[in-house]
Amino acid sequence: MSAVKVRRETKETKVEIELELYGRGESSISTGVGFFDHLLEQLSKHSRINMKIEAEGDLKTGPHHLVEDVGITLGKAIKEALGEGRGIKRMGEAIVPMDEALSAVALDISGRGYSHMDIKFSRKEIAEFPLELIPHFIKSLSYEAGINIHAHILKGEDDHHRAESLIKALAIALRKALEKDPLLGENIPSTKGKLL
Repeated sequence: MSAVKVRRETKETKVEIELELYGRGESSISTGVGFFDHLLEQLSKHSRINMKIEAEGDLKTGPHHLVEDVGITLGKAIKEALGEGRGIKRMGEAIVPMDEALSAVALDISGRGYSHMDIKFSRKEIAEFPLELIPHFIKSLSYEAGINIHAHILKGEDDHHRAESLIKALAIALRKALEKDPLLGENIPSTKGKLL
């Protein structure tokens, strides 16, 4: 199963995600937070995961709850769409430049959600989006999807470039890990015989 629909509703947010793992990177994103929408569009485009994300939340208190719940819901959708993870390469990595910025991500779809990040910005926000929410989004996604993610911004001066190179690196690493390995067939890429 590579196409799923997942919904999460709390007193603070309502999130609905339709996802197709093996798509063309087509997206329709509406969270009410412009810069976050931009990053999610980049994630979809470069991972080639088709995403339709409709989210609303208590933005008068800031976008924290919304970003967290989108990360949680997206992680659940990826996990559900993966099923047992049969035949996937499982691990992926990417180093991505954007002008003067450079970011690296390595990940393992191991079934064990974990994140280690070295992500620094010079500003607190871009277009009223708190940049501290980027690592929070990645952490929420990693734990719910069962993915071990190491994400690092290696260099850069422009925070927009840093953020975008990081999300593109995450997307490309994810795309590589999701690729089917023809040598595996329908086998699970683990000596345990189980991933998720």
